[in-house]
Amino acid sequence: MISTYWLEKRKSHWVRLERLLDQVHKHGLKSLTRSELQELGLLYRQAAADLSAVREDPTAQYYARSLNLLLARAHNTIYSVEKSSPFKIFHFYRYTYPAIFRRQLPLVTTAFLIFLLGAIAGLLVTVANPDFMRSYLGPHMMASIERHEMWTHSVVAVKPAAASGIMTNNMTVSFVAFAGGITFGVFTVLSMLFNGVLLGVVGAACWFHGMSLSLWSFVAPHGVLELPAIFIAGGAGLLLARGMLFPGLLPRRDSIARAGAEGVQLVLGTVPILIVAGTIEGFISPSGLAPHWKFILAGVFATIFFLYLLLPAEKQKHSAVEAPAANTRAAAAKA
Repeated sequence: MISTYWLEKRKSHWVRLERLLDQVHKHGLKSLTRSELQELGLLYRQAAADLSAVREDPTAQYYARSLNLLLARAHNTIYSVEKSSPFKIFHFYRYTYPAIFRRQLPLVTTAFLIFLLGAIAGLLVTVANPDFMRSYLGPHMMASIERHEMWTHSVVAVKPAAASGIMTNNMTVSFVAFAGGITFGVFTVLSMLFNGVLLGVVGAACWFHGMSLSLWSFVAPHGVLELPAIFIAGGAGLLLARGMLFPGLLPRRDSIARAGAEGVQLVLGTVPILIVAGTIEGFISPSGLAPHWKFILAGVFATIFFLYLLLPAEKQKHSAVEAPAANTRAAAAKA
């Protein structure tokens, strides 16, 4: 248990940090002297260590919350004064995003397993009761399948417009899956299940009518990017739900804010993935390219994509995203 003496001794440092932050807020970072910059970096690091200590004491949760808010304010003050860099977006997608993906891989895998469960259920129900696919897919799609025609022929005729519509639809699905986390994850789970059931029913319907090769050669080129992007968005929704349901030592509001911030980054990272997938779905997937070439392209796309996500990249020494202002960074390093 933390002693009263320790708390009283540390309070003076917290008050000093708060005063420096007030000064920066009123007059800007340039109003601090070199020694005050060094002091700011030292106090920031010390407060972070103090927060770790008070979190271990159930009787000091008031101080834990106050320190957490103070550190958040200090972090925003230090890191918001950095100069914008044209390499910031590149750095996010090259280094930050794959690291976030690997950190949240268990939740992304959970979203995939929920989707897979839905796909298996859709397949088994359709095999057991073929009439189910008619009511589920609707007369238009079933009529196309029964004629042994892919329902994607219209995409070929208007490729640019179709690609744009596909991208918009996929992004909507992804953002809805993430936003569903606010319902404690219920809507996210239902979204993954529904999309899985749809794929399972379509797969079974095409199998019944001897169109499996046409279906999977169409799905493969863009699906190796589109489906993982949807799983990532589902993982982001589950992350938000976890922040709501299991805050741990953090106050629930802070837990939700932290999970939401990382979840937003996960979803934003899927935007270029879905743009590429939509372009492939609009131009390559419905084309007259031989099926074996489509599967080869799918393998190439999947290999590049998963190597990008799963292989750690060496970080640049100077990161516009992670580095605060130069003077503050130097001060923190010396501390």
